[in-house]
Amino acid sequence: MVNIKRCVQCTTSFDSRDWRCPSCDFQPSWHDGFVSFCEPQGSDGFDPDAFDKLALLEHASFWFRSRNRLVAWALRRYFPGAERLLEIGCGTGYVLEGLSRAHPTLALTGADLHEGGLRHAARRLPGVELMQFDARDIPFDGEFDVVGAFDVIEHVNADEEVLAGMHAAVKPEGGILLTVPQHPWLWSAADVYAEHKRRYRRHELLTKLAAAGFAVRRITSFISLLLPAMIAARMRERVSRRPYDPSREHREAEPAGELMERVVDLERRLIARGVDFPAGGSLLVAAIRL
Repeated sequence: MVNIKRCVQCTTSFDSRDWRCPSCDFQPSWHDGFVSFCEPQGSDGFDPDAFDKLALLEHASFWFRSRNRLVAWALRRYFPGAERLLEIGCGTGYVLEGLSRAHPTLALTGADLHEGGLRHAARRLPGVELMQFDARDIPFDGEFDVVGAFDVIEHVNADEEVLAGMHAAVKPEGGILLTVPQHPWLWSAADVYAEHKRRYRRHELLTKLAAAGFAVRRITSFISLLLPAMIAARMRERVSRRPYDPSREHREAEPAGELMERVVDLERRLIARGVDFPAGGSLLVAAIRL
């Protein structure tokens, strides 16, 4: 498959099966079976050692399962003709795995800054193209029908650069899917542990999307019907003297996990019928490139 590539060294765009830049002769290296365009610089928003724990948590968590179903629905609803999708910040490949089941004909590419996540993704997704690059420097130009970032851009200080790179990577008729954490007033030790740079206000995200050259087709909150429970959990955490345990929130939710999953599935069905929730733990965005 020929990809429309963009050199991360000199920004030249070129059409080739080879990643060697015809202008400056830069060629990425290979690590563990995937092409690498950069050397990781610290965690830059995620602890690489957390991927092992995350891989175990995702399948057991109603939140991750529910988000996967929402993303799969949004892709089908807003980009029904999509043939190729790039996920930046793919981590362990959990979202890509869900999309491969829901959309088996979709050609998938996953990218992450960290080798630890990509190694998990390679085990989950044999045959899927995986690569290592910085989300602020995406090495594609007008190549994909959809570029997705699911709880990723909040980890990056220069999120505007990520959105600009996503804009460059999608075809003129293509677009993006995003999920991000919402409401700065929900900031908690969980955000600190995850190395979030921000929780978004809706207007803030809309402004940044417009500046990057996107027209929003749909924006809605989700984890909305469970927002009161989320607020209560944050209040308990703030008055607690116990050290923060990143797995405690998920363990405490487990007894009610099936009920919570049904609530979030109801919420997804309402979103599918056109309900836009004004508040919630997260935001979902579908936008097209202008």
